[in-house]
Amino acid sequence: MTTKSPYVLFLSLIAFSAQAQNRPAPKKEGEVENQEITVEKSRRIELPPANRIFNKIPSIKQSDEQRKVNYTFQDRQLSVGNPKTTPGVLAPSQTAAEQPPVYNNYVKLGAGNYGSFLGEAFVGTTGPQNVVLEGQLKHLSSGTGPVDSKNSAQSDTKLNVTAKYLTDAIKVQADAGYQREGFFFYGYGPRPEAPDRETIRQRLNTYNFRIGLENSNTDNTIDYSLRTGITSVRDRFEASEIDWGTNLKGSLSITDKVLALVSADAYVTQRSDLLVDNRNLYRVKPTFKYASELLTVTAGVNAVNETDRRLGVNNTRAFPVVDIDFVPVGNVHFFAGVDGDIQRNTLRTLLNENRWLSAQVPLANTVKLGDYYGGVKGAAGVGFTFEGKASYARYRNFYTFNNTFPDTTRFFALYDSGTARVLNLTGEVGYTQKDKFRSNLRVDFYRYDLDQLEAAWHRPRLSGRWTNSYMLNKKLFVTADLYFLEGMQGKNFVTNQVMKLPTIWDANLKIDYFLGTQFAAFVSLNNIVGKNYQRYLYYPTQGLNFLGGITYSF
Repeated sequence: MTTKSPYVLFLSLIAFSAQAQNRPAPKKEGEVENQEITVEKSRRIELPPANRIFNKIPSIKQSDEQRKVNYTFQDRQLSVGNPKTTPGVLAPSQTAAEQPPVYNNYVKLGAGNYGSFLGEAFVGTTGPQNVVLEGQLKHLSSGTGPVDSKNSAQSDTKLNVTAKYLTDAIKVQADAGYQREGFFFYGYGPRPEAPDRETIRQRLNTYNFRIGLENSNTDNTIDYSLRTGITSVRDRFEASEIDWGTNLKGSLSITDKVLALVSADAYVTQRSDLLVDNRNLYRVKPTFKYASELLTVTAGVNAVNETDRRLGVNNTRAFPVVDIDFVPVGNVHFFAGVDGDIQRNTLRTLLNENRWLSAQVPLANTVKLGDYYGGVKGAAGVGFTFEGKASYARYRNFYTFNNTFPDTTRFFALYDSGTARVLNLTGEVGYTQKDKFRSNLRVDFYRYDLDQLEAAWHRPRLSGRWTNSYMLNKKLFVTADLYFLEGMQGKNFVTNQVMKLPTIWDANLKIDYFLGTQFAAFVSLNNIVGKNYQRYLYYPTQGLNFLGGITYSF
């Protein structure tokens, strides 16, 4: 392995020293543990809404009988090779028939193995003067888990309140929310005696408030969207973070084929974990887009400034942004481009990837020095879509997660301060049949060429995702998905041993059956293969788990 730079050693020593200085937290009343849990409020089968001006691409000439193909050019994630899986109990989908529902409010109750319980309620009302109010409360928990029963339990409680003011010209929306997640550091492996639960207990409390203003008339020459909000996260020990973010998007139609686009972001962040650190980032991205039936070209610059008082960083970079989309025939698009950016790595974003972080985990932003990509996408036959893409990106401060020393139940972030190169090959195919059946298969291959780090710990070499949904007679709605991850490894720095994680196969099935206009029954089967696979070293997930219950709409 190449000798580590002083920067990598400095960040690693911060994490190591945190373990030695970590003091036991005072005993508090318990809560149960949470892994990554996905709870969907609704899953509707409907046509996609019209694109806003700053997302428009040229339309494709077709007959009235042909089905419209909606192309979405998604941003490429910087946290490559870290797809989400479904390690815990998943709540079932809140589905809807093809016709507008008679009742908008609902209460849902369910239970399953591992002592799981689901309670959910949604209430929405339209007030005077175009005001819409919505409230949602969800609780999902498992009383036991895959390791030492209650020592790997979990819980997740969310409360969200939304207020909207709608007119023909503008939309104003305010959101306030609270989330409480409880879980345990249960990756301690076989021991003669289980550890004291109070020493491995963790709790995350997240508060957020956000308000936004945007244009609701997508035919206007000028389009805009402005949002600002603050998020606070605090754990059971001494870590906390306050993050204030403001985002602006705008577009101006210069001619029928030329648009002027601008996006700007401002983030002011304060992280406290024994020491206080102020970390800010400002971004402005002006671009121009030319769009015709055969060719779409977007070109501009992405200027980013980042500051970090603790690390002594005050850095400003400019990245070229070029995206070319060519339609030589029919519904086939050839695209290519280059871009760059600085990804914010905050305490909250890292916790969203890995809940079992150590105290004083080092934070540093990841610089995407350049991402060169190209591929083809389009439609082939009735209902079929496809995409093939290749991407080669260079990063500074490319990060991975690995178990800490000497406590392997916690994780810290390791950064490559040199230049990391990542090759990503993607293939995707989808099929849709008249809003009744949908299927999508995606496969990603990754190759990591790192400069300072020994390996891309806990990042897969190959990942796959196959999702399907089917509606029968507006009463039965079925979703089935399969996740695949291969090539992950971690290192135990206590024994200096590299551990290869077994391949992950995670299959899930969800069924919703509408019993009438107000009642529906559901059942959700997760991890049907039944393997206690490890997404992160020493943390096995639940085996086959199920959840069933009933929904009442009013």
